Amino acid sequence: MRGKPRAEAVRSHQNLARRAAIARSLKTNVTPAAKRRSRAVVATPIDDVRIRTRRRPMGKYVYCIVRAADQVPFGPIGLGADPAEVYTIARGDLAAVVSDAPLEVLDPTRDNVLAHQRVNETVMKQHTVLPMSFGTVFKTHDDVIELLRSASDAFSDVLTKMEAKLEFGLKVVWDRDAIIREIEQEDEDIRRVKAELQAHKGSTYFARMQYGRLVDAALQAKSERYVADTFAALRGASVASRSNKLIGDRMILNAAFLVNRRDAREFDRCVKALGARYDKLTYKYTGPWPPYNFVNIRLKLERA
Repeated sequence: MRGKPRAEAVRSHQNLARRAAIARSLKTNVTPAAKRRSRAVVATPIDDVRIRTRRRPMGKYVYCIVRAADQVPFGPIGLGADPAEVYTIARGDLAAVVSDAPLEVLDPTRDNVLAHQRVNETVMKQHTVLPMSFGTVFKTHDDVIELLRSASDAFSDVLTKMEAKLEFGLKVVWDRDAIIREIEQEDEDIRRVKAELQAHKGSTYFARMQYGRLVDAALQAKSERYVADTFAALRGASVASRSNKLIGDRMILNAAFLVNRRDAREFDRCVKALGARYDKLTYKYTGPWPPYNFVNIRLKLERA
């Protein structure tokens, strides 16, 4: 039993000796040049990242134009993974709502587009806004001032016209099969041709072609009538309207309406009344939005 501790002490001493020898070997095998190369490999990418971060150019992203003589803060609601601070740059009684952003072409990703819309919707709660197109970036504060100076007359004119006005989007879709059944009951010629097809009388190909032409014409006429009735019903509750491109086979109307803020409830009531009147149509409207479809300003800048 007395010999065991001594043996363990010997082995411990031998282990320490081996570790010291390995450490000396590693130390002597790494030359000064190798040490310098090792340090360079680690340091270079870190330095490059720091340089790129410092030198990344930043500009002013412009969301919209409003009437404001002083700088107005709107908080961290702008573009970016960490939403940028949004504020105004003013000249006279006009101001651009901006945030700091990289001076580069911004991808119209869902997050970026939603951030652009979020700022405009926030600002419009307190101001009449003229929304700028997505991706409008100026290099400097002075360039934004030049924008306000060069287009001041156009901005002032349109802001006056858009004062206290909102935009609503309206889409109308129908149940096409239900409409066709309704057309077959209403139109005698279509009923006759359909009966021929079912009885296989005469030229089946000719009857199919004739049936298709009659149904398409009846669908077009009915669609135009529904659309005309919709515009007529909403004319009293809106200031202006604009038709946009249809999406899909079931949509018969895709429109934007400019509505006075005080008439927003009346517009809502009229849309609901249309939905109750036409049971085969579905009315879907969104808003309020800034007047995206009713602002079209061509900027002729001298230096910005």
